[in-house]
Amino acid sequence: MTPESAILIHHKPVIKPVIIHLPSSKSESNRALIINAFAHGKLENLAEARDTQTMMRLLQSEEKELNVLDAGTTMRFLIAYCALTNQNKILTGTPRMCERPVGILVDALRELGADIDYLGKDGYPPLETKSMQPQKKHQISIRGDVSSQYISALMMVAPTLPEGLTITLEGKVGSKPYIMMTLELMRKFGAKVEYTKDNKIVIQPSTYHAGTYYVESDWSGASYWFGFVALAQKAEIVLTGLKSESLQGDHKIMEIMVFLGVKSEFRDEGLRLTKIEHKPNFKYDFTHCPDLGQTVAVVCAAKGISAEFIGLESLKIKETDRILALQNELKKIGAQLVEENESLWRIIPSKDLQTKKGKISIATYDDHRMAMAFAPLATLVEIEIQDPTVVNKSYPSFWEHLKVAGFLWK
Repeated sequence: MTPESAILIHHKPVIKPVIIHLPSSKSESNRALIINAFAHGKLENLAEARDTQTMMRLLQSEEKELNVLDAGTTMRFLIAYCALTNQNKILTGTPRMCERPVGILVDALRELGADIDYLGKDGYPPLETKSMQPQKKHQISIRGDVSSQYISALMMVAPTLPEGLTITLEGKVGSKPYIMMTLELMRKFGAKVEYTKDNKIVIQPSTYHAGTYYVESDWSGASYWFGFVALAQKAEIVLTGLKSESLQGDHKIMEIMVFLGVKSEFRDEGLRLTKIEHKPNFKYDFTHCPDLGQTVAVVCAAKGISAEFIGLESLKIKETDRILALQNELKKIGAQLVEENESLWRIIPSKDLQTKKGKISIATYDDHRMAMAFAPLATLVEIEIQDPTVVNKSYPSFWEHLKVAGFLWK
C-alpha cells in the first residue's frame, strides 16, 4: 500500500487521560437541515461530516442534477423534499449509492401525489422528481422493518401537506430511535406530530417555526472511543458535547459497553470513560442501533468475548455489505462472525491476537465505520487501515483525534 492509500497505526496499549472534542451528529444535522429548509431559522454546530456538507450544498443548489455521492440519508431525505416542494430535480450518486433501494419511499410519495420517474433500474437511483399533484391520500402504510430513513423523510415533509399525514408502520419497527429523533426535532420547530401505541405516526398540517437549534455531538463517533478504552490495558478518555438525554439511538453504547469493560459517567467536563471488568459472554439486539454493530463486534472478537447479535439485517444494504465486510476482516485477527440464521449472528472471538507478529491490514470497503471500528485494535497490535479518507463521510477529524489520544501513525 502507498502512504496515500493506507495509514499504519503504531501499537499503543495505554491511553493517558485525554479530552476528545467530538464532532457534531450527522444524523441530527441532516434532519435539522431538511426541517430548516422549511423553517428558515438558524442552525448551530452542524456536523463537519461530508454527508452533512453535501446536504447543505445540494439544498442551496440551483442545478437540476443533485449528486449525493455516497450519502444515503441525503438521497432519501432529498427525494421527499424535492418531490413535495414541486421541484424538477435529478437525484443520483456513486455506483454503490445507485444500488441502495429507495422504492418503498418512492411508492409512498407517489401515493401522496408525487410524479417521480426512475432513470435506470426501477426501485433505485438515479431518479427524477417532476411535479407534485394535489394531495391524493392522508393515510399511508409502510413497512417498519426497512430503513427508518424512508419514514423520517416522509415525516419531515408531511406538515406541509394540506391534509397532514398518518403513517402506519407495519410489522416489526427497526431503528425506532431515529424515528423518534425526527419526531422530537420536528416538534422543536413547531410541528404537531404524535407516535401512537399502535405504531401510527400522526402528523397534523402545520407550519414550521423559525428558531435557533444547536446540534449535539455524535454518539456514533463516541462509540469508537469506547472501543479504544475497552481494548486498552489502561485508559481514561473524556468526550465532550454529549447529552445524557440524547435524541440519538447510539447513546445505547453506554449500556452495551458496561458488559464489555467500559464505565461511563457524566461529569462537568464531559462523559468520562474508564476501564472495568468485562463479562465473558454477551448478547444484544441491535435492531434500534445497527450502526454500533461493527464497533461492538470488533471489541468482542478482540477481547475474547463470545457474543450473540440480533438485528443486524440492515447492515447488508449500507455503504457496503457490512456483514460480509466484518466476516472478511475479523478472519485476519483469528475471529469469526457466523450467521446462524437470518436474524442471529455469533461472534467466535480471537484466541491469539496479542501473539500475532507484524501489522494487520484492514480493508475498509468504502465504509467509514469499518475504518473507525477496527482502529482500536491499535491498542493490541500494529494495525494498517486501508483507504483512511473514508472517515470523511462522518468524522473527518478522526485521525487527528487519534494523535491527540497519543497514537502515532504514518
